Amino acid sequence: MAPEVCLSGFAYERFEQAAAFTPIALEQLLSCLQDRLLVFTAITHKDDKFYNTAYALHNGDVLHQQSKSKLFALGGETDYFTAGNENGIKTFDFEGIKIGILICFELRFKHLWQTLEGCDLIAIPAQWGKLRSDHFVTLTNALGVMNQCYVAASDALNEDTSGMSGIITPFGAEIRNNGEDVLTSNYEECTVTTMRRYLNVGISSDR
Repeated sequence: MAPEVCLSGFAYERFEQAAAFTPIALEQLLSCLQDRLLVFTAITHKDDKFYNTAYALHNGDVLHQQSKSKLFALGGETDYFTAGNENGIKTFDFEGIKIGILICFELRFKHLWQTLEGCDLIAIPAQWGKLRSDHFVTLTNALGVMNQCYVAASDALNEDTSGMSGIITPFGAEIRNNGEDVLTSNYEECTVTTMRRYLNVGISSDR
């Protein structure tokens, strides 16, 4: 996965160009991904409105898409973007893995955690501010423990962002990037099922 609006940044001064580039990039990505799954967000334009839209792409198909429902006013997002509908925050299946997406600021809303309860993996593309780096680490760790699932959080790595991308297991173990460009880990279904079986708080993967 990749950070939030990875293709262009927020690009407020060239919004229309950024949105026009998105379908071109989508076509190219879909043609080359093959057996890989890619989650990222991009600026999109529909009905004279701009959205921050997350995509899950695999093998030439768009498996899922949703637009950011909680815009970050302090970053100026509400001045440029239209908020997506929370009803668009749904799970999708990839090779038997139940996946959900929260886009950056959405991570702060606990009712959205409940919306994705039962996921095996929650992906979080972000542009999280450096001044609140500790919040990003705390919230992503807590999400993994609370929902007893894996969390893959991809934050931009620049002077303004936390750069604290990470992978968190259902047991709360974390791997953080420490400035690395790429972070990888194995997904183990048994880790999810074991956690939910022995610390049963009513979360099920519905397998």
